[in-house]
Order: sequence, then structure tokens, then C-alpha cells
Amino acid sequence: MKEKITVSLIKADVGGFIGHGRGSEEILNVAREELEKAKNENLLIDYFTCYVGDDLQLLMTHRKFIDNPEIHKLAFNIFMKCIQKAKELKLYGAGQDILSTAFSGNLKGLGPGIAEFAFVERESEPLVVFMADKTEPGAWNLILYKIFADPFNTPGLIIDPKLNPGFTFEIHDMKEHKKIKLKAPEESYHILLYIGAPGRYAVKSVTRNLDDEIAAVTSTERLNLMAGRYVGKDDPVMMVRAQSGFPAVGEILEPFATPWLVAGGMRGSHWVPLMPVSLKDAHPTRFDAPPRVVALGFQLKNGELGKPADLFDDPAFDRARAYCNEIMDFIRKHGPFEPHRLPLEEMEYTTMPEVEKKLKDRWERLE
Repeated sequence: MKEKITVSLIKADVGGFIGHGRGSEEILNVAREELEKAKNENLLIDYFTCYVGDDLQLLMTHRKFIDNPEIHKLAFNIFMKCIQKAKELKLYGAGQDILSTAFSGNLKGLGPGIAEFAFVERESEPLVVFMADKTEPGAWNLILYKIFADPFNTPGLIIDPKLNPGFTFEIHDMKEHKKIKLKAPEESYHILLYIGAPGRYAVKSVTRNLDDEIAAVTSTERLNLMAGRYVGKDDPVMMVRAQSGFPAVGEILEPFATPWLVAGGMRGSHWVPLMPVSLKDAHPTRFDAPPRVVALGFQLKNGELGKPADLFDDPAFDRARAYCNEIMDFIRKHGPFEPHRLPLEEMEYTTMPEVEKKLKDRWERLE
């Protein structure tokens, strides 16, 4: 049997250049040097690194399988070196995604977002990597449902014999730290019951019902729930395998033709539209929004990533971007009122409780 290739995507905010909107090229150079060393030492097969907003993205291929201590330690050390450099450069919020400087064999619970899967590489292995800034893990819920459970989006669910049996969604309860697996199409309504509440439930992975083959994986780490306080939105990542028994690239990208409302934006406290952009435009500015999502396509070859295709660098998504700006104009007019501002339950993990403490003693009981 062929050896499995593991793809690990690990990200963290190590410091923002001019606020929260972008990263520093000097930080990127630190990451590249460390990743190149790991490749030369045969720890990695290949790597790619970039910034989306103020988040440093480490995409790595290797043969160590998921949750490997060496790979997680490599990412942790890179983040720590980048944070040190960010502090020297006086970048904003340096290291805000790292909740502890003590590494104990795994990055889970330490803050960085993690998405990993392992599989035997097919004869042709197209991979679409999504990286988002200024939103939360639940932002992928609607998109994953449309890709893997909605035949109006993905006609392959009807006419492709490998897709026709459907897909299984592993859903994580990010507050109770529980998980459940539900199958589409037969349990589609049950799936929607949970993933329609993206602040609490997030799709962690999707597998093919035909043979349990992994199709997609996301990061589901929520910083504010881990820290119990506001530490910024979680800026999730997602990886989706494409073609030959999985949805086609066009089916995977199609949901982004609509700029869905997601939680994020300024202080992570608002509903704002998700904008699909090229890597060069992945820098939220207005109201720390609209949240940006980048789609990079890789053609794996024996674990080598090669040069990515910038899939949203396409005029086909111009209307989505224009519509996104219209939605942004409208929803901003609500100012501090819901539905622009998140509901009170979500605001518990923002900076709002600090204001409430000051006013707590001024409330009087009604007669």
C-alpha cells in the first residue's frame, strides 16, 4: 500500500503591520528560512507560506501523519521566532494568538488554527486551500454544506457515481467540546439544525460515504472560548480535495459567488459579508472588514506543492466583490444595533463585559 502524504495548515496572528490588516515581509522571511531548514533536514517534503490579513499561514507537506509533535513543534518555534521579530518591529498585537509559551507536544489549545489531513495521493491530486481573515470557524459551515450536500451547487452529487452516495459531516460543538458525525443526504436536516448556529457549531471535516475517504478539513479553534475573553476573531482555514471522486474545482468555488454574512469585522463583534479576493487583496481595511477569503490551488506531486494558482484572482468574482461592498454599506448603517452587532451571547467574549462592569452597580431593581 502506498504511503500517505499529510498536509498540515497551521496559522497564527504573530503581529499586524499598521493595525490588523496585513503582515510584514520581514516576518515572512523569518518563516521561510525556518521552513527551508526543515525541508533540508527532510522533516518536510515541501511548504508554502504567506500572509492573509495579519495571519501568518504555514502550509506544509510531510510523512509524519496528523497531530505529529515534530511538525507542531516546528510551527510553534516558527511562531515564537516571528513573534520575537514582531516585537522588535513594534508590530500591533504581536503574539495575540499564542495563549501559552509552553509547548507540550501539540498545538491544540495553545491558540493557533490547525487543519490537517492525510491521504494516499491520487494519480492527480488537486487541492484547494482556503485562508480567511477577520471571521470565525463557523464561517465555513454554509459553504461546506453547499459544496458537499447541495445539488443546486454541486450537480456531481446527482450525476457522479462516487459523489452520489453523499458525504459525512463531523461537527464540533466548540463550547461543550463534543463532536457528532451526521450523513448527507439522509440526515441533512439534522446537519442544518446544528451548523446553522455557526457561533457554537463548526464543521471540522467531511468524508466520502462511498469509502470514508477524507474530502475536507477545517480549523475549529475558537480563541475567545479557550481564553474566556476577547483575543480577536479566529481567522479560520480550510482544505478541500478536488476532482476525480470529489467535487470539481468549479463546484468548490461556486458558493463564494455570494458574499455570505459571517461573524467578524471590527473587534470580532459584527455580522459582515465575506469577500473572495486574490492574495494581493487579502488586507481588510474598512471597519477591519469585509472579512477576506483567499483560495489557493495546489497540484500535489509526490507531496510537493509547486506554485499555487490564485483562484479568486478572476473577474468571475468581481460581482461578488461589488455585491459585498453594497452589503457592507447597508449593514454599517445599523451602527451599534443588532443585527449588525452580534447578539449578546456572542458579545460576552468581546470587550463589552469590561464596559458592563463599570455600570453594574448603577442598575436598580424594578418595583
